[in-house]
Amino acid sequence: MSQLRKISGALAGLLLTCTAHAGKLAIVIDDFGYRPAPENQVLQMPKNISVAVLPNAPHAREMATKAHQLGHEVLIHLPMAPLSKQPLEKDTLRPDMSSAEIERIVHEAAAKVPYAVGLNNHMGSAMTSSLPGMQKVMQVLDHYNFYFLDSMTIGNSQSTRAAAGTSVKVIKRRVFLDDTQNEADIRTQFTRAVRLAQRDGSAIAIGHPHPTTVKVLLQMLPTLPADITLVRPSQLLNEPQIVNNKPLPPGPTGKPRNPFRGVKTCPVTLKPVPATLALNVVAESIGNSDGMRYIKTNFSGLKLNIGSQP
Repeated sequence: MSQLRKISGALAGLLLTCTAHAGKLAIVIDDFGYRPAPENQVLQMPKNISVAVLPNAPHAREMATKAHQLGHEVLIHLPMAPLSKQPLEKDTLRPDMSSAEIERIVHEAAAKVPYAVGLNNHMGSAMTSSLPGMQKVMQVLDHYNFYFLDSMTIGNSQSTRAAAGTSVKVIKRRVFLDDTQNEADIRTQFTRAVRLAQRDGSAIAIGHPHPTTVKVLLQMLPTLPADITLVRPSQLLNEPQIVNNKPLPPGPTGKPRNPFRGVKTCPVTLKPVPATLALNVVAESIGNSDGMRYIKTNFSGLKLNIGSQP
């Protein structure tokens, strides 16, 4: 019986090892405050789905308060100047603004979006690519307890460099879920976010409260693989910010299928199995990990007679 207890302990260690290496996926829904109907559908999703509220939207305070009450993390979705010419939200941050003007806008935004713990940019390719402009933003944010989620609307964003010397923590978006309103495209992007989280350990995806996006999320969130944990962006602040631009391996071709079928996952239940098979499962699952070295050290040469008295 003592040998069986050791094997059970080793298998439990395997489960803990798998859990520790589960991929973390954060999903943020931007542009909250304009469309209460689909936004309320988002708020019925798991609590770890987070929302970013436009401070000058007509329903900003209402939706931020409701999101917080229902357990969702709230961010300020702060408008920042894009490179393209288009109509801008009121109080859009520009690189040529003074620190005092940026402080005023951030202060007012914080008052309009209660319970916010972070801030991300709405548009912003011109602003986030300006080091002097973003340095002013980070110096202002240094006086708040906000993290900065870079929506990465441009590849050469200066947010990380600009935050140097401040207490502001920067995390970055990896996937946009809904650049198009095509259901198949949104499914593909959702699957891509999951695969990035599995490969790199974590990923942040951003979407919007469009009816099509809401529909896809309601369908696909229950299908998340067992090795993916849905988290809030704030839970990734102390994670290493992996920059991995390697393309994901192509998915299988052929007949349409559940995109998560066949993904290797950690076992969630244990059934009685012969001791030798159990040890083989452990060996295959953890290879040369600490768990495997533990088993080699403790079970080398072990023979069991199942059913005999200890």
